[in-house]
Formats: sequence, structure tokens, C-alpha cells
Amino acid sequence: MAGGYILILLIGGIGMLVQARLKSKFKKYSHLHLQNNLTGREIAEKMLADNQINDVKVISAKGMLTDHYNPQNKTVNLSEGVYNQRNAAAAAVAAHECGHAVQHAKSYKWLNLRSKLVPTVGISSKLASFLLIAGIFTVNSFPQLLLAGIIFFAATVIFSLVTLPVEYDASNRALAWLENKNMLTNEEQDAAKDALKWAARTYVVAALGSIATLLYYLNIYNSRS
Repeated sequence: MAGGYILILLIGGIGMLVQARLKSKFKKYSHLHLQNNLTGREIAEKMLADNQINDVKVISAKGMLTDHYNPQNKTVNLSEGVYNQRNAAAAAVAAHECGHAVQHAKSYKWLNLRSKLVPTVGISSKLASFLLIAGIFTVNSFPQLLLAGIIFFAATVIFSLVTLPVEYDASNRALAWLENKNMLTNEEQDAAKDALKWAARTYVVAALGSIATLLYYLNIYNSRS
């Protein structure tokens, strides 16, 4: 049990380091001004147009690194540090989020699966928190409670694993479009690639963390008296 707890703390520490590195990279590349002088919004709109996607709007969202694509209302939401900025970091993020819009338009199977899992994960994550805590305190007398929590938590683990191909594919689509359309200089392209690489690693760490947590609770369940 102690080993599992240490593993969770270790992965958590790695996650903090990766997040710090990601912020450092984006801060660095936010100072690399684009030679084409396009804003994140303009890059996003061009990528959508080049992929014949005419029903998706590019809008501004509050906050830092809050960028996301919403398949329900078909909007590419770009944070304040991306929407109006003209740098390599903004270009990378804008193109990545449009990568999700392209996935949606092309019915990318992993994105479709993740979208179907969203309602289930929303409910299971809330139930899992309650059941796991209650299950630990009653594991010897009522282990079924902990087992139920583990089953519900497993749904969130599956969701984190399904997210990986979705995020990596969106980045690959973004980088391919940026390169094929000669949107960036070689230096800017390398910066965009590096930024998205570190962004993807946050999802990898998150997936590893969820797996480690699942194993930790399974160990508690299996070692009950």
C-alpha cells in the first residue's frame, strides 16, 4: 500500500514539473513573433477554411491555457493569450484546437468515443469520490462499497487513456497543416512542435496518475483482512 502511495506522489511531482515546463515553453515562444504577422484567431480561421469547415466559430475565452474546442456548439475557444497574439505559441495552440475541429468534421473515431464517454465520466467521477472514501473506512466490513468506487473510477481512467490519441492526433494535424501551408518559418515551426510536445506530455502524466491511483485502490481492496 505504501508503495502505491509513493508512486502516486512521484507521478504527481512529475506532473507538476511537466506543467511548469509547459508554462515555461509557452512563455518563451510567446516572445517569438510570427513573420506572417497573423494572430491566433486568424490562423485558426485560415486552418478551418483550408479544411472546408464553415460552421465552426473562433471565439475568445478568458484565462490562461483555457483553449479548447467545443463540439456541441462548434466553437474553437482561444484564451486571451492566444486569440489576439502573433507568436509561435499562439499559432501552435490555435492550430491544435482547430485540429479537434477537423477531427469532428471527419468523424475521428477516438474523438467520437471520448464525446460519448463524457456524460458517463461526469457522473462516475462524482460517485467514485464518495464511494472510494466511504469504501476505505468500511473495507473490512463492507468491501463491496470500495469495489463499486473502483469500478466507477475505472471509467475516468479509460477516459484519460482515450484522450491520449485524440490530443496527439490534433497536434499532428496542426503541425502538418502549418508546415504544408508554409505558415511558419523553420524556427517558428520547431517552436510550435516543441510547445505541443510538452502540452501532450501533460495528458500522458495525467493518464499515468489515474492508472497509479486505480492500482492503489485495487491494492487496498485486495489486501483487506
